[in-house]
Amino acid sequence: MSDQNSHDHDHVPSTFEDEPVANPGLPAHTWRPTDVDAKAEKRAERQVAAMFGLSMVCAVLFLVSYFVFDVGDQWDTVGGLGASNVALGVFLGGALLFIGIGVIQWARKLMGDHEMVEYRHPAKSSDEDREATLAALSAGLEESGIGRRPLVRNSLLGAVGILGLPAIVMLRDLGPLPGDKLEHTLWRKGMRIVRDVVGTPIKVSDLEIGDLVNAEPEILFATDAEGEPVLEGVEVQIAKSKCAVIVHRMEPDDIVSEQTLNWSVDGIVAYSKICTHVGCPISLNERTTHHLLCPCHQSTFDLTDSGKVIFGPAGHALPQLPMAVDDEGYLIAQSDFTEPVGPSYWERDPQ
Repeated sequence: MSDQNSHDHDHVPSTFEDEPVANPGLPAHTWRPTDVDAKAEKRAERQVAAMFGLSMVCAVLFLVSYFVFDVGDQWDTVGGLGASNVALGVFLGGALLFIGIGVIQWARKLMGDHEMVEYRHPAKSSDEDREATLAALSAGLEESGIGRRPLVRNSLLGAVGILGLPAIVMLRDLGPLPGDKLEHTLWRKGMRIVRDVVGTPIKVSDLEIGDLVNAEPEILFATDAEGEPVLEGVEVQIAKSKCAVIVHRMEPDDIVSEQTLNWSVDGIVAYSKICTHVGCPISLNERTTHHLLCPCHQSTFDLTDSGKVIFGPAGHALPQLPMAVDDEGYLIAQSDFTEPVGPSYWERDPQ
């Protein structure tokens, strides 16, 4: 005991003659049971490892609960709350809690335990201070015992490592992958292009040079053979979000792309209204340049040249809707978009 006490006080200056404070008044050091009893030390080490082990168990149970309990099922309840929410919350909280308890116990019972006196230093560190800092970090790593306590080290690494699995699983709740949902819309050959909200078809003569209107396909307002709406409720809103277009008229000579010219009518072009960056609705038009600007992140598209990106973070050109005119002079679609609408995603080919 006396040898250990003398060793402990080696960390405390034996004289304070050269220090700003003659004697900081440190009390006599009290040894912890784990400092003097090998059995207590091993017991504490097992306790810390057990906390990390319980954290791993909770993380696994989180994963099991994620797939076992269905969200929204009324019979899956615990105390009136959804079993899925309760299980996920309890087990994820437990995984984090047990890691915290284990680290606290490790610090209190197994890491180095001695008093230190540190005085303020100048703001600028000298090279000697930097070397001393690195030496202190090395000493702290040694005193933590992580190198000579493989049970604690490995159980901690396992608990922290497996805790990443719930985070990966929860990424699924960000929403389903687009798949082919953005590759097709309700636009079909011969469908009239109608004004948004009011639903009136658009004639070539209705538009003047520089006009830009929001539009959608007439099918959204049609009925089937029995007189029932083709789409209604939420389905209408979803369809609108994918079919929305802007219709713009310019001088035919302003069009520089052959494709844009072939898919236009007397200088009238139609493009998807959904920005290819993150999907914001766009309709800010520079009348003289025929540039379309997204208000969210300033992506800019050239309506005279196949909707190409000329500025901003958008990764793809705006999809153009091929147009024609029917027998009554109304604008119609030649076909659906020939490429996916909406924001870029990793399955989509680069521009």
